[in-house]
Amino acid sequence: MPTRYDPAATFEIKQWELEFRRIPQRTLLARVYQPQGAGPFPVLLDLHGGAWNDKDRLANQPMCEALARSGILVVSPDLTLGHEAPYPASVQDANYGVRWLKSKAAEWNGDAATVGVLGSSSGGHVAQLLGMRPRDPRYNALPLAGHPEIDASVHYVATRSPISDPYERYLNAERRGRTEMMQKSKTYFNPWESVYEANPQQILDRREQVDLPPLLVMQGGLDDNVLPAFQEKFAAAYRAAGGDCELTVFEGCGHIWVADPGPQTDRAHEMVKAFIAKNLRALKLIA
Repeated sequence: MPTRYDPAATFEIKQWELEFRRIPQRTLLARVYQPQGAGPFPVLLDLHGGAWNDKDRLANQPMCEALARSGILVVSPDLTLGHEAPYPASVQDANYGVRWLKSKAAEWNGDAATVGVLGSSSGGHVAQLLGMRPRDPRYNALPLAGHPEIDASVHYVATRSPISDPYERYLNAERRGRTEMMQKSKTYFNPWESVYEANPQQILDRREQVDLPPLLVMQGGLDDNVLPAFQEKFAAAYRAAGGDCELTVFEGCGHIWVADPGPQTDRAHEMVKAFIAKNLRALKLIA
């Protein structure tokens, strides 16, 4: 059967967890959100935030459940945290996660040809790097046993409050006296020079040759952690480089507004659904 997706549809969902991969400190898990229906369903990898040093696969659960109920197979893995291993460890996890999900999708009634990625805050930073550099040998460093032919390319990148410029975000924390946030950046970007190399804004400013999948940026207007001005600059640079970037500022909202139920959270859910439908339909990947 062809893969179909109607953002207005409603499905019951099944959730479970399984081992994603092992790192020296612990076993990383992944949560699967599977629509219960005929399928096959479009597939989405969700990357959690937490300033690169906190949170886990459950950080974006309300959004993941909302998307799954509309008929998307969503998988949320744990990512290596900065104090466990610095950059590029979490990007390697995400790159491996795309390939791993493509290899597993059919088992869970998903269509591996439709994979996209959703990232929140620091997970948005990882998602942007993943989308822009899917073939980077550093990011591809984790082999997927039995499937060397599968690549990490994605059809779209959706983000909420992404850290599109981690260096400017560090300077913002410094100006506001947020020493804990500053330290989290230093823990992840170690050596510190990697804050420039792994900087989506600066990658575009340097005019590096990168992939530019369709990008959605949802940003809180009252966010004093990642400022709206950062996203406006990044969106302009992404478009100037030839990419399609949709930026929406949610007025009256902070950094993690989607954690609380309400009209603006519902609006964010609907925006991601519509973005996914539009881009997969444009590629003729869904009916």
